[in-house]
Amino acid sequence: MSLEQQMKSGLLYREYGHKDEKDIAYEKVIERQRKHGKELTFAYNQTNPSDYGRKRELLQQILGSMGDEVWIESPVNFSYGCNTHVGNYFYANYGLVVVDDVDVFIGDYVMCGPNVSICVTGHPVYGEYRRDGTQFSLPVHIGNDVWIGANVVIMPGVTIGNNVVIGAGSVVTKDIPDNVVAFRTPCRVARQITDEDKEYFRKGVPVNKDWRE
Repeated sequence: MSLEQQMKSGLLYREYGHKDEKDIAYEKVIERQRKHGKELTFAYNQTNPSDYGRKRELLQQILGSMGDEVWIESPVNFSYGCNTHVGNYFYANYGLVVVDDVDVFIGDYVMCGPNVSICVTGHPVYGEYRRDGTQFSLPVHIGNDVWIGANVVIMPGVTIGNNVVIGAGSVVTKDIPDNVVAFRTPCRVARQITDEDKEYFRKGVPVNKDWRE
């Protein structure tokens, strides 16, 4: 199986050291992608935060795809950038880290608190296998209307559903269904999101009717 196939199949692979000409050529492709993405991200992080036009222009070059009204606070770091796909109305606070050796899909109206890490890549448990950098990568999917709290870590292969809140400090190791609040380490469902949440924005505090004014 080729390096590209290993990467995209969730199997163990190395990013370098291959002998097959096809794999050597693909090593060079992903090396260029990583370098290009990191250089653009460096430029993004050094750009004045009031220069919205330049910030968006750089994000369009960094990301694989992006929707409207996307804002990511600096600093941000991507492994590649080109493997991350962001929907409309996305906001990420300071310190977002996206390890996107393979695809990361983020839906519409997603918010990330400070220091969120999205990681598609892991390493084998048996130590000898890690000595030459062997790893595996599994895509991450995040649905629409998701709020990810500060210092959350999302692990390889996780799918987070629509209308979900992930509590601060959680480590998300398994899929999270739609319409729930989930937190802890490892992250698990705490409760359903219900009609009561339309009336109270936090426990015992009703939604003020002029909140849109």
